[in-house]
Amino acid sequence: MARRPRSARLETRTARFKLAVRKKPHHFAAISPGIALGYRRCVGAGRWVVKVADGHGGSWTKVVGIADDHEDAGGRPATVAEALADYEADLIARSASPANARRVRYHLPPALAAKPVSLLTARELKHLRDSLVGKIKQSSINRLMKGFKAALALVARHDSRIGNANAWKVGLEALPDAHTARNTILSDDEVRALVAAACAENDALGLLIETAAVTGARVSQLARLEIADLQADRADPRLMMPSSRKGKGVKRISRAPVPITASLAARLRQAAEDRARTDPLLLRADGTPWRPETADYREPVIRAVARVGLDPTVVTLYSLRHSSIVRALLAGVPTRVVAAQHDTSVPMLERTYSQHILDHSDSVARRGLLDLSGPAGNVVSVRGRRP
Repeated sequence: MARRPRSARLETRTARFKLAVRKKPHHFAAISPGIALGYRRCVGAGRWVVKVADGHGGSWTKVVGIADDHEDAGGRPATVAEALADYEADLIARSASPANARRVRYHLPPALAAKPVSLLTARELKHLRDSLVGKIKQSSINRLMKGFKAALALVARHDSRIGNANAWKVGLEALPDAHTARNTILSDDEVRALVAAACAENDALGLLIETAAVTGARVSQLARLEIADLQADRADPRLMMPSSRKGKGVKRISRAPVPITASLAARLRQAAEDRARTDPLLLRADGTPWRPETADYREPVIRAVARVGLDPTVVTLYSLRHSSIVRALLAGVPTRVVAAQHDTSVPMLERTYSQHILDHSDSVARRGLLDLSGPAGNVVSVRGRRP
């Protein structure tokens, strides 16, 4: 587990019993910037007290839990902040994305972060979830809460004193109908215009946008491309695209071939010239790797989107992925192939894009319609039946 703040006088029940009974807390220990956890010795069970800096030179304190002074259990219960730290370490160990923990931490109020997991209630967790409505998309809220539940479940599996799993199962329930949000699909002309606008920002951004548009890959996958992944000398150039870190269990990063155009292959080969095969294929304008975990691409993408007259609150880099998937499906590429090339599953494609395909595939479906509107004289009689 992640290292916890230590204080010899608070670490064990025996040490806490030696402290004087008083209302003023003993020995505050920092658990994160601006947040410290102290202990108040009482006649009965002690109290854990959090002290939070108010940003103006002062601070406030609040009792956040009861210490296990009269229980046969070692160490103090993990706080929410520590649970997230443990979860982040676990994600890294499993080659999963630590951003799943960091995003939760960003939206976590200091008082809740300092609270022992064993004292969480469904009501306060629901309040956290509902406080994000209107600030970020509901689908994003659900992703955050899913990561939060995973962090709390992980720490509970390693501490038998935590028996309130129902608090996060109920309080962090997924918001309904969040998955029905409209996926923005760009026309081919809009994609071309966006690539041109990105190139006008700088060549590095233009290459990132063009690669995203052609492959439909997530930006996290594009950032992990190495020069060795470019196979530009073939008659059918392609990229060996790294898999994403989505899903459960240990994330073994594999690579799968994704076709690219000859023009993109030429641009990528030029960008890779004279660099080591293990270097990142796509770089920022300053020569450093893209860092999706910090969304360092967001501001220049917003400028490029605005440059072509599109709405940056609607059109994002992910719109290129949606557009690539829909383009392939409407072109008749088998669903299983589309899923494999875009590192997703057939059920996910059907759930996410089926309604959009129905809305936009009218011209394709009309090719199979039988037109019976010809003149009556052209009706052919069926033997034994009257016309």
